[in-house]
Amino acid sequence: MRGSWVPKIASALLLLVLSAPAPAAARTADRTTVPAADPAAAPADWTPPLSTRGRWIVDANGDRFKLRSGNWHGASGTWNGSGSADDDASHHAGENSHRIPLGLDRAPMTEIVASFQEIGINSVRLPFSNEMIRDTRPVTAGDVTANPGLEGKTPLQVYDAVVRALTDAGLAVILNNHTNTTRWCCGVDGNERWNASQSADTWENDWLFMAGRYRDNPRVVGADLYNEVRRSVWDDPNWGLGDGHDWFAASQRAGDRILTEANPNLLIIVEGINWTGLPVDGFPHGRPTLEPVRDLSHTLVDSGKLVYSAHFYGYTGPRHSGATGIGETSDPRYQDLTPAELVDVLNRQAFFVTGDTDRHYTAPVWVSEFGVGGREETGTAPRAWFERFVDHLIRTDADFAYWPLVGWHENRRGNGWALLHWDAAGRRTAVHDGDDWRSDAWRRLVETPGRTGHVPPVTEWAMLSPDHGDFVASRRMRALPDWDPGARKAACPDGLRLAGLSHTGNRGLCTDAGAGALDDPGGGHEVVKDERHVAPGRDWASGYTKLQCADGHFLAGYSVRGAAVSAALCRKAAPGTLTAAGGRTVWFDRGDNRGTAPKGGDFARGHYKGQCADDEYAAGIAWTGRIGSARTPDALYCRPLG
Repeated sequence: MRGSWVPKIASALLLLVLSAPAPAAARTADRTTVPAADPAAAPADWTPPLSTRGRWIVDANGDRFKLRSGNWHGASGTWNGSGSADDDASHHAGENSHRIPLGLDRAPMTEIVASFQEIGINSVRLPFSNEMIRDTRPVTAGDVTANPGLEGKTPLQVYDAVVRALTDAGLAVILNNHTNTTRWCCGVDGNERWNASQSADTWENDWLFMAGRYRDNPRVVGADLYNEVRRSVWDDPNWGLGDGHDWFAASQRAGDRILTEANPNLLIIVEGINWTGLPVDGFPHGRPTLEPVRDLSHTLVDSGKLVYSAHFYGYTGPRHSGATGIGETSDPRYQDLTPAELVDVLNRQAFFVTGDTDRHYTAPVWVSEFGVGGREETGTAPRAWFERFVDHLIRTDADFAYWPLVGWHENRRGNGWALLHWDAAGRRTAVHDGDDWRSDAWRRLVETPGRTGHVPPVTEWAMLSPDHGDFVASRRMRALPDWDPGARKAACPDGLRLAGLSHTGNRGLCTDAGAGALDDPGGGHEVVKDERHVAPGRDWASGYTKLQCADGHFLAGYSVRGAAVSAALCRKAAPGTLTAAGGRTVWFDRGDNRGTAPKGGDFARGHYKGQCADDEYAAGIAWTGRIGSARTPDALYCRPLG
């Protein structure tokens, strides 16, 4: 969300005071399941649900669905955190949303939604707060002057009505957990992390509630898990440390729970880390965004459901907080970079995820926030940045969501960032009404042809990372009893097989290359902890302990105790997909052994790795218990596919 938070952090550090928001009152959420959208209300040119194929989002027919989105904010809060919440002056830019999507006091909902379509939007990111879910205070007549039918409803019920109006019009809706508390983001406000002012359990359960609430509405297509994860006064978020601030682990767990317990049709959208460190020259600080994904990526229980997300504003930078004065450093802002520098930084921070094919991290990237001031923005640098950023979105054929869609104005003046403004009398001013310099760039963005039509299925690559606990990405295995109690277990998603392992670090690589899904439709697996399936005369790793799958089975997972191999998980293959003839030993105890042009990417940076070829399947793991050995994987047994 637009707004610099670092000056508040710097001031709080100087004062050694962190002002926490008042706790939300204990309220009972409305647990109603909202009815499905009416598919006949507004026929759309796409068929839900959405999924992914490589870097593309596709609909149920496999046709590309580009998210040309905008943010309709308000339900996550506009109150600045001080002064009366009833006073418009206490709200960001003087715009009081009344705890519901902004503008419902000024224009009929149908007019607002139709305006979205008029400017080329096909999807809406709809922020909400966790507090909104439990807020039973009804909205008043003045809060919804232009929509009197909403009077007396709770904020959640108004949110329901907005979702229904959007989806009935044929638009896709992405639910976005923007804040814990219903106030403007993003400062030292108790909303820095998913668990900043609430427990992680509350956050996960709220997501199960929201995902389940709209599961019968197929045009609710995504769960954007949390907005702008960032530093609080004292603590940084991290990506993979396994503690209570680990955004990678939290988003992995929440995404899997949503898919398995609430709504398997949703896209799971994970934003990178927005800020870490102290914004002071000489101290480590920066905006990691999606850079950590290169070394540690998500693997959800359902392939084809992961989308990564990033935010970019010209007044911030890769190491610039966006502050002016306190909290400002000498680092360049994005709008200070040359065109070539900007492209390099954008690609390094986010767009490599879509640009690099056949990697464990390859996925769509949705730029779910970007924006700039409109009629009253006269600065050369912000204007040039916006034009250049739009150029890059077009060049990369990226999915996007502008911030924000809706704002207020009086006599064509006000908070000019929105693309659509309504005044107190309900008169609308839009980006294409003749005096908004952004009009040409916006028209180029929504009208320039990108990829359309059918997207063929792609080879999938996925990382296993049982670094701090179980990493079982198989629905089938998650539904069964613990197959190696006390060990950390890793299993490929159903339909994928294990292709690679690291010598140390416990990482694995899964794929369906060369043959697609190998699993027997009837299921079946075996946990192997000894050499029972090593045939006499076929010792493929002499002097080493070998955990080999039986003929007709393939390696789909493993377990470890500490760093040591504990067991091999072998799944039964469909008849005719495997061969038991031949095989080769791939050693990786003294260096990488992944072939001349390995796919999948570096799934264990800094560690030796072994990988079977695309036309092979892994059938065994070898290790040694010799003195000085940690019993980590030393070799894979690779056999030809059938």
